[in-house]
Amino acid sequence: MIRRRSLLAAPFLTAAPALGQSAAWPSRPVRLIVPFTPGGATDAVARLLAERLSASLGQGFIVENRAGAGGNVGAEVAAKAEPDGYTLLAATISVSALAPHLYPRLNFDPVKDFASIGATAHVANGVLARPDLPASSVAELIALARARPGGLSYGTPGNGTSGHLCAEYLKYQAKIDIQHIPYRGTSPAIADLVGGRLDLCVDNLPSYLPHVREGKLKLLAVTSAEHWFAAPEVPTVAEAALPGFAATAWWGLQAPLRTPEPILARAEQALLAALAEPATQAKLREMGIEALPMGRAAFDRHIAVENSKWGEVIRAAGIRAE
Repeated sequence: MIRRRSLLAAPFLTAAPALGQSAAWPSRPVRLIVPFTPGGATDAVARLLAERLSASLGQGFIVENRAGAGGNVGAEVAAKAEPDGYTLLAATISVSALAPHLYPRLNFDPVKDFASIGATAHVANGVLARPDLPASSVAELIALARARPGGLSYGTPGNGTSGHLCAEYLKYQAKIDIQHIPYRGTSPAIADLVGGRLDLCVDNLPSYLPHVREGKLKLLAVTSAEHWFAAPEVPTVAEAALPGFAATAWWGLQAPLRTPEPILARAEQALLAALAEPATQAKLREMGIEALPMGRAAFDRHIAVENSKWGEVIRAAGIRAE
């Protein structure tokens, strides 16, 4: 009888330390992996939320940039981390919805190896041009590209990013040929576009807006379904030339699969509280970004819808990560 009671108690005794650790989370700093370089919108959103979560949960959220392969380098690090709540991932459309269709031989599963905490924000991509490019609208750009097949170039923060996919989708819809030049992050792409060494960029809008306002770049269109609040006078790609065209980049927060449920629940609660703060929303809007507060279940549904949509686009357009 004593042995039987001991055996019955064993699972509960084994689980007790894990439950205790979950209840105390976070008891030390949390590593937040950002799978892109500093200076871009992904990094900016992550750093803002790290600051808010540090304040509300009483422990530091330390941003660690691990860029490469369209976000997959950093995502793999997060996927293979200990599922104890002390490594989180700044989730992106690039990893969650694009990578499954662009990178068939990854060493991790971009969807199945993570547990969602929630969505955080979204943003339109911009179609941007150097000031002296002889095109001031998407319609004029399409005409120019048709007159110079393969003669124009566009930059993005890297292969497999939302900017890359938006541009390839635009090319497919418009039946034009523009050469892709992938950069390692947003900053070098901006430098080459402003310097006239590149014709176009398709990328998350915020980092480019100061250069547009200074007259150093032209913003031809936004990729969202409707006008974007940060540039309300700028037409959408859909109304300018390609009806039905719509795409935004989005971000979220995820943890490695098998992270304890109490930790996920507490992180979700803290994230949604941070996104509900007027100061957080105002700061995001200052950056040209809009809050997208979703809990775990809603974010999972969002990822599934986006994954299906972009899978169809990638297959139809024959898009590949070079």
